[in-house]
Amino acid sequence: PNTERPGWLDGSLPGDRGFDPLGLSKPAEYLQFDVDQLDQNAAVNRAGRVIGQYDGGIDEVNTENSLSPYSDIFGLRRFRECELIHGRWAMLATLGAIVAELSTGVPWDQAGKVELDGARYLNFDLPFTVSQLTLLEVLLVGGAEIYRNTETDLDKRLYPGGTFDPLGFTTKSDEQTMRLREAEIKHGRLAMVAAFGCGVQAFTTGEGLIENLSFLN
Repeated sequence: PNTERPGWLDGSLPGDRGFDPLGLSKPAEYLQFDVDQLDQNAAVNRAGRVIGQYDGGIDEVNTENSLSPYSDIFGLRRFRECELIHGRWAMLATLGAIVAELSTGVPWDQAGKVELDGARYLNFDLPFTVSQLTLLEVLLVGGAEIYRNTETDLDKRLYPGGTFDPLGFTTKSDEQTMRLREAEIKHGRLAMVAAFGCGVQAFTTGEGLIENLSFLN
């Protein structure tokens, strides 16, 4: 409120409210300078002047580097991709922490200690060691991330659709699609704040989420 919208935030992205007080998403500008004067006999050697400008194609994607596909790490579309993915993970993590505590009684921040005694899921023993589960997670998640980075379409990188939209919510109209994307980024931002709050709560009180709500009884 009471601030002027930055020129690089035009409201075209879902959830864009023109809020960037630190200018983190401002497009980078690369200037080309002429060579400085290096005449040792001159009284004054002037610095090279600006002779050109280069925008760098900041939101371009290169599939040859599947681990870091963007041409520049400070692109607005890359920031949005990171925000959206972190928001999705935060929504899963926050809901998972609550469901896990309700179903097992083990605080989410203590779950790792319990797993050291043997892998369990919903109170059922799993025939895997913690090391095997860790390796399996690295292979599955890492493989999925490398595969995702082969996509060059900037829109499909964020919203792949297809099998990830089995009910076809985003195929009915552009207006509904934009509304759903707006709702997703809002929920993701709230979930990131909630996940951070869960970490602070566990660190300061040493108690789980459900136990911290016992004062409401």
